[in-house]
Amino acid sequence: MKDALTIHRALLERETPHEIVRLPRAIARADDLPWALGTPPRRCLVTRVFACDDAHEDRWFLTGVIVAAGEEPPPERVRSVVGARAIRPARAHLVNAVTEYAADLVCPLLLPASMPLLIDRAVMDASPGDSAVYTATGEASTALGIRARDLYALSRAKPVRFFRRAEHRTPPAAHSPASPSASPAPGPAVHGAAAARAYRHRGGARGTTPSGT
Repeated sequence: MKDALTIHRALLERETPHEIVRLPRAIARADDLPWALGTPPRRCLVTRVFACDDAHEDRWFLTGVIVAAGEEPPPERVRSVVGARAIRPARAHLVNAVTEYAADLVCPLLLPASMPLLIDRAVMDASPGDSAVYTATGEASTALGIRARDLYALSRAKPVRFFRRAEHRTPPAAHSPASPSASPAPGPAVHGAAAARAYRHRGGARGTTPSGT
């Protein structure tokens, strides 16, 4: 299975600045990243995976959709963009087998070329250029920090406007596995230095974080 080390090595080969953040608390799903990092949900990206029936051939395929943590893309919109006859959330065992990531912790990088990948245009509007974004690594104890433009370029995801500006969107998940008495997660200015134990790389130098953290 792919994990943080797999991603780290691939990004090192591409000389892509990034940070593998050691989370202060383990997460069960990518939607828990804002809670674990103390970071706004718009900067934490989740990859939803759908199983699709091809509209023209007797076959099925998986499609990934990158959205902000807590967001759910409209399945009908996804279906129309990828040209599927029918669509449904993919079962965990299929996600595991095809992506080689844990089903609820899929990273939008290193996915199969045969798997179409879409990204919510609102995510790109909220985190442009050198903004730092975070995503799952396939592991419960780490997250990937990377410049938004690098993630968008490497994922090769197709931008799609999934929500009208005036349309109500699913609110970010308020899920917190911690007890009410638990102390809050460190904020984005703190976790890189105080809470994180990370592999970091910027053009061959260690010890720097993505711009915007």
